[in-house]
Amino acid sequence: MKSTPVSMIKIVGATLLIAASSLAPLHADTFPNKPIRLIVPFAPGGSTDIIARAVGDALGRQLGQPVIVENKAGGGGSIGALEVMRSPKDGYTIGMATVSTTAANPAINPKIGYDPVTDFTAISNIAATPNIIAVNPSFPAKDFKTFMQVLKANPGKYSYSSSGTGGIGHLQTELFKSLTGVFIVHIPYRGAGPALADTVGGQVSMIFDNLPSSFPFIKDGKLVPIVIAAPKRLAQLPNVPTFAEVGLAPVNRMAYYGLLGPAGMPKDIVDKYTAALQKVVTDPAVKKRIEDTGSIINVNGSEAFTKEIKAEYAVYKEVVAKQKLQLD
Repeated sequence: MKSTPVSMIKIVGATLLIAASSLAPLHADTFPNKPIRLIVPFAPGGSTDIIARAVGDALGRQLGQPVIVENKAGGGGSIGALEVMRSPKDGYTIGMATVSTTAANPAINPKIGYDPVTDFTAISNIAATPNIIAVNPSFPAKDFKTFMQVLKANPGKYSYSSSGTGGIGHLQTELFKSLTGVFIVHIPYRGAGPALADTVGGQVSMIFDNLPSSFPFIKDGKLVPIVIAAPKRLAQLPNVPTFAEVGLAPVNRMAYYGLLGPAGMPKDIVDKYTAALQKVVTDPAVKKRIEDTGSIINVNGSEAFTKEIKAEYAVYKEVVAKQKLQLD
């Protein structure tokens, strides 16, 4: 058997090193070369879906490939999140990240099947939005003071809808209940869209929802706003107090909507997404569509969004522990 000359080994080795180094930076140069799936882990019509569709087409134009929005509802957002987690880490399947999927739901459900910090790559936040309690017009209260009087006088009589067990609407309402001593029955749905439909239809008395999905019904008089989680009163709803104003500061937390992918996504692809998002939100039509919902644009990049997710997850783990919350 002939031995390979040392000089040949060196040549082959050098060739492989050159090839490897030339391939390393090509992720972003060649990405994307096919359509991208953007998974929304809730049903159509909710705030997550609204934000996703507001940026999806424009993001596709920036990246040069279509961004196809797919709704994968169920499990308080966990079904869609799990699909993103199990996808290849090549950047062609990404998902919407919400407080429900990355903090509230994992905090209350130890069997959810993923860790929101270690099983995903945080790409960037997109926007922060207020959360609001709104009631069906038939509810016998139109302001916060009367709302509290009615609930305290009728424990268990009224119900509230949410986007699903373990979602932000569920946990924030339970936190609200624990701080005020009221009792409202929880009716979970497979997303904010169907939850809103039944609240507007009168099958459920009220909803604790993200403002973008509720706001059109509020404008049309089909829902009555009671109290909002926001840094200050909104220009769109100047007569609606914040939770901080009514003495419920712990509930005064806004929701975020961002992008994430499976763990281990190449950094150059993550950075390309962030750069594209930064351009997308300067588009006047996209900017207006997001801000008209009462949301605040916040494209902050991977590092900052990772810290945001960690912090929110820690908050809701503490809420679950202190209030002894469990899945229904």
